Amino acid sequence: MAEIKLELNQKGHGAFNLFESGTKIGEMVISISGSNLTVYHTEVDPELEGKGYAKQLLDAMAAYAREHDLKVIPLCPYVNVQFKRHPNDYTDIWNKEEVL
Repeated sequence: MAEIKLELNQKGHGAFNLFESGTKIGEMVISISGSNLTVYHTEVDPELEGKGYAKQLLDAMAAYAREHDLKVIPLCPYVNVQFKRHPNDYTDIWNKEEVL
């Protein structure tokens, strides 16, 4: 079973890192500033794509945002598409006002 660890520096920049058997196989790069959590990029090792790992990262990020009362700015194309495809699943954490 994959393990996800959030690793942030003191400025609130970092990633949800995905590990399988102790090896890093994916990440979701984020930053936290004030009440916003911005997602920049999601990546899973190419040979492991299509196995639901990106969704696991998305679920972990969404749970963290809810737990810490944060709004998500989905700059990452994957997260943005998932928010748009399933708006009811993310309406409580989706910051639609922060658009570039």
